Formats: sequence, C-alpha cells, structure tokens
Amino acid sequence: MGRRAVVPSTVLALGAVSLITDVSSEMVTAVLPLYVVVGLGLSPLGFGLLDGINNGVGALVRLAGGHLADGGGHRHKLVAGLGYGLSALCKPLLPLAHTLPVLSAVLAVDRTGKGLRTAPRDAMISLATEPAHRGRAFGVHRAMDTTGALLGPLVAFAVLRATVDGYDAVFTVSACVAVLGVLVLVLFVPRHIDAPADAARPSDAARPSQPPGAVRPSQPPGAVRPSQPPGAVRPAQPSRPPAVRDALGLLRRPDLRRLTVCAALLGLTTVSDSFLYLLLQREGDLPAHLFPLLPLGTAASFLLLAVPLGALADRVSRRRLFLAGHGVLLLGYVLVLCPWHGVPAVLAVLVLHGTFYAATDGVLAAATASVVPDRHQGAGQALVGTGQALARFVCSLAFGAVWSLWDGRTALAVTAAGLAVSTVVAAFVLRTVDETPTTATTQEART
Repeated sequence: MGRRAVVPSTVLALGAVSLITDVSSEMVTAVLPLYVVVGLGLSPLGFGLLDGINNGVGALVRLAGGHLADGGGHRHKLVAGLGYGLSALCKPLLPLAHTLPVLSAVLAVDRTGKGLRTAPRDAMISLATEPAHRGRAFGVHRAMDTTGALLGPLVAFAVLRATVDGYDAVFTVSACVAVLGVLVLVLFVPRHIDAPADAARPSDAARPSQPPGAVRPSQPPGAVRPSQPPGAVRPAQPSRPPAVRDALGLLRRPDLRRLTVCAALLGLTTVSDSFLYLLLQREGDLPAHLFPLLPLGTAASFLLLAVPLGALADRVSRRRLFLAGHGVLLLGYVLVLCPWHGVPAVLAVLVLHGTFYAATDGVLAAATASVVPDRHQGAGQALVGTGQALARFVCSLAFGAVWSLWDGRTALAVTAAGLAVSTVVAAFVLRTVDETPTTATTQEART
C-alpha cells in the first residue's frame, strides 16, 4: 500500500492547520508562566488554579464539541472551525489583559476554542484513515502539530529579544498567526469526510470471520442486486443523528470504559507542562530569558518520535505503548528529583518529556478510534479526552497547593509516587482491552 493511502491528504491538511495554530498557541504558552508568576506576582497555588480552571473549561467544552460534530450532516469541520476561530479571536485581547481576572477570562475563551476543536479534529483523522494505520496517521498529525510547538517558543524568544514591550508583542504576533491557521482550515480541509469503504468497524469484531477466498452466501432466488459501476462504493444507509444519550451510552462499551478510566487515572498524576518547566528552571538555575526555550526540548523529542512510535503502536500494541510512555514520564520525574542538576540534566528531562507525549498523545486517540463506531467518533474521542483533561485539572490544583504549602520538589515526589501506582493499576485494568494488530494484518492481506 502506498504512503499516500496510509496517510490521507485530509490528515496532512489538518496537520498543517495544527502546525500553524500551535505556533500561535505555544508563543503564548512559552511566556505565560513567567509572565503570570513574575510579571503579575501570582503564587504557584494561584497559577495552579489559573492553569487548572482553564484546562477544566476546555475539557468540559470538549464533550459538547464531540457531540455537535457527530450530529447529522458531518459537522466535524464546522465545529472544529468554530473552535479554531474562537481561539484566534481571543488572541488580540491578550495584550489588554494586564490583570488576573481579565487574563483568566481571555484564557478561558481560548481553552473553550481548544475544547471545541479537539474531538472533531481527531474524529476527522480517524474517519479519513484505515483502522490498520491510525497510529501512523495520528503520529504524522502530532509530528506536524509538534513542529508548530517547536517553532512557537523560538518565535516568542526572538520577539522578546527584539522588542521593548516583549510580552505584548508576543501576544500580537500570536494573534496574526492564529488567523492564518483558520484560513488554511477553511480552504484545504474537505467538508465531508467518510470512512474508507473497507474499514473494519468495532462492531465487525463480533461477526464470524471468513477464510481468504471464501464466497459469501448467495442471495435468495429471484433477488436482483442493483448494478454499480466497477469500484463504486455503496452509499451508506441514512440514520438518525446521534443523541446525547447515545454518546454517553458509549461508556457501556467495556473497552472504551477501561480506556477512559485509565486515561483519567494517569492524568491525576501528570504534572502540567508549565509547572514542570518552572521547576526545571528553578532546579537548574537557568536564567529567566531562557525559560521560553524549555518547551523546545520537549517538542524536538516529540517531533522525532511521534511517527515511528505511532507506527510501532499499529504493529505491536497501542495499550502497551501508552503505558510505557507513562513509565518514561516517571523516569523524567525521578531525574528532576535527583541531586544531579545543570544543563545536561535539564536536556535529559526534556527528551524524556517529549518521548512521553510521542508514546501517549496520538496513541491514545488511535486506541480510542478502534473501539468506537464511526458515527460516534467525535463523542468517543471527547469522552476519553475529557476524562483525561479533568484529571489533569485536579492534578494542577493539587500540585500548586502542595508547592505553596511545602515546595516544588515535595509536590513532584508525591506526584511521582502516585504515577508509579497508577501505571501498575492501569496495566492491570487494560490487560483485556481489544487491540487492532489483527485488523492490521487483515488489511495488509487485502492489499
């Protein structure tokens, strides 16, 4: 099978949108912790509340985005476009947000846009890609997305160095880049995305398999099959739009329920990037002007490993790779807690941090897509993503509180211990989750 079929053009177009949007978002993310803690004088607990609440807003909105996108008429692009557009509209307001309440409101709107677009975007990737290659497709998308994450801090660093009112200039440039991302979505992402004709559905697993070359039972005598031109795909039967109860009913699926529970459990012990970078900057005694460069190490590692680890997940096991990624994150936490500091230690932690994302972000989305029917892809992605995001919201609050009461090292030590226990529990819970390498083998045999 050619590479074009493995990674559809829709995935590449969505990757370009994410790349441009991430340049805009990461410009803000790279300077926001230092701007809030140093510029506005917010305590670690206050920043934890700000970061956690904004992530919580995005998580709750994600459920609405997934359900709206699954509605009749293939509204995935429309809902995703609303999300990208909302984030772009709030960026010009950032230079005006010099107080904490205003900044919180603007960031909440930005997170609302992110929550709206995430599930429809991942649903479009799932629908456009054959099940056997979803790990690779998500890996390609995440690699392009991470390219933007790599460029964003560089642009922010350059703007800070070249201007007097550095933070406001960063926010203004970010707004211009965000508008460009919306234009690419409108012009290059198709409006309707249908699943590949031969894609195996999760419900197909219950059907008895046939050996290669087997002939399907013939139709009853006298039955006439409508003629179709060679290579034509039979149109799908019309169905009612998914209802909210249908989306929530997805949790009755054992595999999806286990994925959601484990994603939330592990999210409870996943420190936010902002806190990790703040801790690294303090433990490594790095100058403040180098702070925006810390996400580059994570992004570079993520960029290099997203595609190969996504392809590995397709061949081996998405579940195991997802768990292994959290083991890598645990190793990074332990390294931060070690007495060995300096630039080499900081770089090592950032590499491990990027590896964690490469082994979990797109892999979890691909695993979710394999256990959810096509018509509920948006809702399925939203359920898992919301569970994970809400858990990380709780983690941000708890981490900030422990840091304020004691110190950052104590907070990270408690989190690392929780992550070790959570990984063992998740491995036990996910041991029976159905994997898709068998589907991959079937697809390769057909081609």
